[in-house]
Amino acid sequence: MLMYEIIIEFPDLNEKIDVELDDVYSPKTVKAILEKLPINTVINRWGDELYTEPISVKVGLENAKSTVNLMDVAYWPQGNALCLFFGPTPISKSNEIKPYSPVNVIGRIVSKENVIKKVNDSTKVIIRK
Repeated sequence: MLMYEIIIEFPDLNEKIDVELDDVYSPKTVKAILEKLPINTVINRWGDELYTEPISVKVGLENAKSTVNLMDVAYWPQGNALCLFFGPTPISKSNEIKPYSPVNVIGRIVSKENVIKKVNDSTKVIIRK
C-alpha cells in the first residue's frame, strides 16, 4: 500500500483541503491521476458530494463501489471526474452515501469538512501534489 498526499485548492475561496490518496483499491486509477497533476478544473455540488468537470483521466471501473464512506475521495469513470464525499447525496438512503453510479475509491479527505461545505457549483479548483 502506498500513500500520496495531494492538495485541492479553491483559489476564489482562498481555501484548500488535504487529501491522502491510497492505492489499495484502485492502484491504476491513482497512478493515472498522479501522472496528470496538476489539474485545473471546475467543481460542482450534488447534495454533500463535490465532483469535478471531466478531467483528462480515462480509467474504467477498478474495484468500483456503489456506496462509499464519509470523506472518501473517488474517481467516477462514467463522468471522468473526481468526487469528494462529505455526506449523503440526493439518492442516498438512510445512513449510506451513494454515488450516482459506481466509483473507484482512491483516498480520503484529511482536512476538516468546514471548507468543503463552503464550496458551491462552478468553483475553480487546482488539484496538485
